Amino acid sequence: MSSTALLFPGQGSQEFGMGRSLAEQSHDAMALWKRAESLSGLPLREIYWEGDEAAMANTKALQPALTVVNLALWMQLASRIQPCAAAGHSLGEFSAFAAAGALPIDDVLRITALRGALMAEADPHGAGAMAAIVKLDESTVEDIVRQSHEATGQTLLIANYNTPAQLVISGEKTAVEHAAALTKEAKGRAIMLKVSGAFHSPLMAEAAKELSPLLLKAHWSKPRFPVYCNIHGKPVADAHSAQQAAVQQMTSSVRWVDTVRAMAKAGAACWLELGPKQVLGKMVQPCLAGLLPEGTSPTVLCARNEAELAAV
Repeated sequence: MSSTALLFPGQGSQEFGMGRSLAEQSHDAMALWKRAESLSGLPLREIYWEGDEAAMANTKALQPALTVVNLALWMQLASRIQPCAAAGHSLGEFSAFAAAGALPIDDVLRITALRGALMAEADPHGAGAMAAIVKLDESTVEDIVRQSHEATGQTLLIANYNTPAQLVISGEKTAVEHAAALTKEAKGRAIMLKVSGAFHSPLMAEAAKELSPLLLKAHWSKPRFPVYCNIHGKPVADAHSAQQAAVQQMTSSVRWVDTVRAMAKAGAACWLELGPKQVLGKMVQPCLAGLLPEGTSPTVLCARNEAELAAV
C-alpha cells in the first residue's frame, strides 16, 4: 500500500465550470452529472457551467454538484493508485466513503442531494450564522466562544478546526456577531460566511434527524482503506463505525487538524486533493506544524482536471 492519502473538499471549493472538461471527455463522468441532476431535480450542469456565483453558492445545488466533481476525478484514478487512507472535509467525507467502497456511488449521490436540500431549508428565518476566525490560536477562540455564549445565552461553538490558526464558529447570529467583536479586540480577524445556516452545530439537529433514515438504510460496507472521520479525526475501518460517524456528522465539529495529524502519524507522507480548488492542500502544512522534522515539508498534490490527473 502506498503512503498517499486522499482528500476530498466540501462547501467553499466550488468554482465556475468545475468538472466540465472532464465530463465532456468521459462518458462515466457525464453520467454522474446526469444521475445527480435526476436525484436532486436541479439543472446542475447549467448552474455550474453557465450560472452565476449566487446560484453556485446555493447549498441545495452545491452539495450534489461538488460530490460529482470529486467522484469523477477519483474514478479516473481508482485503477492507478492504492491510497493508504482518505478523508473529506464536511460534505467531502461522503466522497471519501465512496472512494473507499464504504458506500456505493449512487447512495452517495442520493445522500448528498437530500443533505443539501435539508441544510438549505434548515434555517428559513436566518437565525444562524457562521464566521471564519483567523490569526488567533485555538485556546483564544475557545475563550471567545465561551464568553460570547455566556454574554448572549445563545448557542455557539467551534464548527471547523481547519488549521491551528483558522477556525470557524457556528451558532445563533447574535452570539456569532458578539464573538466577531471580541475577535477584533483580540487582534484577530472574523470573516462572516455566506451560508444558509449554522452548519455543524446543534441548530442542524432537525436536518440531521431527517437525513438519518437515508443514512441508516444505505448500503454500507467495510472500507477498503481507512477513512478518517470529521467527528473525531480518527479512522473507521468497519461499516457500522462509518455509518455512525456519518449520522453524527451534521451536528458535530469538523476536526480537520486532528484528521491530518492522525493520518501523518499512521504513515501518510503524500496528500492528494481531488476537487476543484486546492483548499485542503493548503491546510496540510499548517496542520502538521511541529509534527514533521524541522526543515521538511509534506508532499501535497492537487488534481482538479484531466491534465493534473495525468501528472499524478
